[in-house]
Amino acid sequence: MNWVRELLDLYEKEEAIAGEIRFRQNRPLVLLPPFHTTVAAQITVIIDENGKFIRAERVSEEDKLTIIPVTEKSGSRTAGVEPHPFCDNLKYLCGDYMLHYNNKKKDYSKNYELYITELEKWRNSLYTHKKVNALYEYLVKQTLITDLSRAGILKLDENGVFIEKEKLNGIPQEEAFVRFCIEEIIDAEEDILNDNSGQFFSECWLDKTLQKSFIDYYKSTFHEPQLCYLTGENAQISFLHSKKIRNEGDGAKLISSNDSANFTFRGRFRNKAEAFSIGYEASQKAHNALKWIIRRQGYHFNDMCLVIWESNLKPIPDWSFDTDKICDDYDSLFEALELEELKANEVQATGEEQAERFLKAMRGYKTKLGDTSKIVLLSFNSATTGRLAMTEYKTFESARYIENIKYWHRSCEWLHKKKKDKQNYSFIGMVGIKEIAEVLYGTEQKGILTLNNKVKLYSNLCERLLPCITEKKPLPIDFVNRAVQRASSPVSFEEYDNWERALSLACSFIKKKKMDEMERRRKAMDLEKEELQQSVQTEYDIRKVDEECGDRSYLYGRLLAVADRIEYTTFDREEDKNRVTNAKRFMCAFSQNPYRTWQTIEENVQNYLNKKKVSERMYYSQLLDKITAKFNREEFIKNEKLDGLYLLGFHCQSYDMTHRAKAEDKKEKEEEENKND
Repeated sequence: MNWVRELLDLYEKEEAIAGEIRFRQNRPLVLLPPFHTTVAAQITVIIDENGKFIRAERVSEEDKLTIIPVTEKSGSRTAGVEPHPFCDNLKYLCGDYMLHYNNKKKDYSKNYELYITELEKWRNSLYTHKKVNALYEYLVKQTLITDLSRAGILKLDENGVFIEKEKLNGIPQEEAFVRFCIEEIIDAEEDILNDNSGQFFSECWLDKTLQKSFIDYYKSTFHEPQLCYLTGENAQISFLHSKKIRNEGDGAKLISSNDSANFTFRGRFRNKAEAFSIGYEASQKAHNALKWIIRRQGYHFNDMCLVIWESNLKPIPDWSFDTDKICDDYDSLFEALELEELKANEVQATGEEQAERFLKAMRGYKTKLGDTSKIVLLSFNSATTGRLAMTEYKTFESARYIENIKYWHRSCEWLHKKKKDKQNYSFIGMVGIKEIAEVLYGTEQKGILTLNNKVKLYSNLCERLLPCITEKKPLPIDFVNRAVQRASSPVSFEEYDNWERALSLACSFIKKKKMDEMERRRKAMDLEKEELQQSVQTEYDIRKVDEECGDRSYLYGRLLAVADRIEYTTFDREEDKNRVTNAKRFMCAFSQNPYRTWQTIEENVQNYLNKKKVSERMYYSQLLDKITAKFNREEFIKNEKLDGLYLLGFHCQSYDMTHRAKAEDKKEKEEEENKND
């Protein structure tokens, strides 16, 4: 099944809501009916059912989205004069427009004639509508500009000409788009409250019966059906296709066929219809479904646009979220947890509880999606303003997609920190895509990592990380190297928290790289998957130092962490709060020349050891000796650069010592309290 069929299926499943303007996250969202589009209106004119003017209003910025019927040509017009069938710009609706227009070099007199002629055809057809009749009766009087001027909407000079530079919502007033409300007397016996058709709405753009009237009328004008290559049925063919795909201002087209001069089909087909033949209604439905799903749940990264949905539009974990946000989303969608329980989980949950919470969410999503469910992924980008390219189309079984998301978060699992409800919050898992981009490419602005104008870098990162998350592809090595490089330079960060974010991300990437390597080894050696994952989780876990690991980089990282801790614990909290330890100051040099740099660091460490209590001095000295003893002597004195694994050793050892100290402090306080009791 191709991507167009996927979109047609999506449209068929959601066709009941076509033509309704709904709101999602305070933004209007509409699945357009065939032969309709959306525009931004500046003026609303209210008339009665007999075509009598009542009043006019300026349209607010929040309410400007308007559904209008369009023809094949008017929907694709740029410099042409093809009128829209119902609502349009002033120059189409006003027969006396040229009397009020101050630029006589342009002649718009034909616009009204074309418009009113087409409106009359609809009015006189078998598919007419009472609102079409009311609008015709009003516009045929040619009093619209006069009415709008008297209502204070349009500004005219003493000669009745548009005042220059006068604007409505940023649009020159003479170019304003007008929509209509038609008020009518409603029978008291009508079941207004239970009506879903919109026929009782005065707003023409919300009336689904008016939309159906135009669809039926317009289809009655179709002639000479031909084979549609999308559906396999005979239908009215179109060579003009929709724009506004990524957003309302998007002029790029996904399907475009206007090369009749060079005859690229010559020698193979008799005419262009044989080479490229798409039914107009099928094209409309596919494009409208695509617009709707993009606005509903699409991602925008500069010119790149990405959308992922489940075949039945059931909720799925967001590929771009961090582990904690995925769990929160699942809880809010399915669990309806008590506030107290949720708060306790957020603040007090241990690493094991957080991991179980994530696995529970993954199991829940998988169960609720079912066995026949599938995921559709579409990605688009544009090299020019007029052409849109599909850069990716994939379908997955939903179960496989969930497993791949789970693998990403488990293989990158590490301790991360973020702001949550304006509080510092730690979680075990993986950060989101935006956080990855900020750490890799962000610069500090007032203590916060921001991307500024690096939107292309962000777009490129998203495009390259997408298959790593959704298809279990290996991480790009340049991302890993970049993360290690940033984490190895703590002095380049103004805020300590930002360096900690960089360190955690580097550890996640290194762990992911190691897990990918072991996954390839598993396939080569046919190891059990569960056995492999368990070994990786045990070896590289922030909550536990791997005492058995003899890797040179890992051990050097542990040594650096101990040296850092020894010096840091001698600092005064107030006087030395901005002071950086020698271990962190030499960290970059240490990663490149570990043996030589360690000699310098170790000499400095002795001075700080002498300031400590005997018990602490013995503890740290023994720990340094214990780690050093695990080295192979030749590996120890070798001055080759360390790989990223040294950061895991550093972070694990730092975490272990910090939590050991907190546990001892807590124990001492409890003993002191017991003595006082």
